[in-house]
Amino acid sequence: MSAVTVFGLTAAAAVGLGLYGLITNPQPLRKLLAFNLLGSGVFLLFGIIGRRGAAAGFGNDPVPQALVITGIVVAFAATALAIALLLRLFRTAGSTTLRSDAPRMGRGADAPGG
Repeated sequence: MSAVTVFGLTAAAAVGLGLYGLITNPQPLRKLLAFNLLGSGVFLLFGIIGRRGAAAGFGNDPVPQALVITGIVVAFAATALAIALLLRLFRTAGSTTLRSDAPRMGRGADAPGG
């Protein structure tokens, strides 16, 4: 089994586990971690695509490498923003999930003006 095959299978496993975690976990922090795992699998897959020229004797393709580096920076910034929002939600509401039994504004007799 070649190194490209191992990396390809690892990328597919990371994408699959990330997608599974994104769908099945109701907690926002776990969804965020699963989304990062999915993104890491995609970055690994792009890295493999960037090496396709090296096998034929050419140099690595710089475009997928540039996309991966840019994607890592954007993913880091988005993760930091999402964690900051989760911390703000936790400080405000006391929980990172929104309760479904909370009273809604604008409906019923408890609503202002009604």
